Amino acid sequence: MRWLVVALMLISGGASAQERRPSHCIAIADAAPGIEYIHKAAWTDPVPEFSVRISYVAHASFLIQTHGGLNAVTDFTGFIGGADLIPDVVTMNHAHSTHWTANPDPAIPHVLTGWGEFGQGIDHYLDLGEMLVRNVSTDIRSSYGGVEERGNSIFVFEVEGLCIGHLGHLHHVPSDEQFAALGRLDVVMAAVDGGTTMPLPEMVTVLRRLKSSVIIPMHWFSSFSLDRFLVEIREDFPVERSGASELVVSLRSLPDRPTVVVLEPQYLIDLE
Repeated sequence: MRWLVVALMLISGGASAQERRPSHCIAIADAAPGIEYIHKAAWTDPVPEFSVRISYVAHASFLIQTHGGLNAVTDFTGFIGGADLIPDVVTMNHAHSTHWTANPDPAIPHVLTGWGEFGQGIDHYLDLGEMLVRNVSTDIRSSYGGVEERGNSIFVFEVEGLCIGHLGHLHHVPSDEQFAALGRLDVVMAAVDGGTTMPLPEMVTVLRRLKSSVIIPMHWFSSFSLDRFLVEIREDFPVERSGASELVVSLRSLPDRPTVVVLEPQYLIDLE
C-alpha cells in the first residue's frame, strides 16, 4: 500500500492549493534581487499564484488577500467601504476607536482582538490552512493614565512563505524577546504619525532592526506627517511612491534591500 500512497502523492503534486507554504519568519533569508513589484488594477482581481495582495483601506486598516480566496482585514473598524465583502478574519486593537469596533458583523468567522483582560493580553494562533495568523503582545499607554501591559498586538500573517506584520498601535520599541517572537517580517505596516503612537526616531529604530524588505507607512493623518517620516527614513531606505493603493508581492518579488512602499488609502467598492 505504501507505493500506492506515494504514487497518489506524486500525481496530485503532494499538496492542495489551500495548504500554506512554510514561511521563514524565524529565520533570516536573503531576497532575490532585481525583481519588481506587481501592481494590480483592482482588489477584485484574482491574486496570482504564490502571491499576496495588500490593499490600504484607511488609517491602519489593510485588506490582505490570498490566491486561494482568503480575505483578512487589519485594525477593523466595522467599515471598509461600500464593497459587499465579509472578511474571513479581522484583527483589532483598542488604543483608539479608529482601530476596532464593538459590533463586528456576526457573519465574520474569525474576530481577533489584540487585547484581553486589562494587563493580561491575549494569544492567538489561528491556522486557516493557506494562512496562519498569530500575535505578539506589546504595551500601550492606558486611557486612565499609566500603562496597559499587553494591551496592543502586533499581528503576523504567514502566507505563501511570506511573513506580513502589522505593528498596530505600537507605543514602545519592542524588547529583545518580542523581536524574537516576531521573527523575520518580509512586509511590515508601521504607524508613522510621530505622536499618538511613538516618536518618529523610535519608529525608525524599530524599522532599522526589523529590516523588512517592504515597509508600508500607515496611521498618517496628513501628507505633512507622512512626508516627515519619508524625509527621516530616506537616510536608511529607498522610497517607492507610485500612487497605487494596493501591492501584489511574493517571495520572488521582494526587493534586495529594505524599501519603503507608500500606498494611498482607498475604501473598497464593488467594481463591475
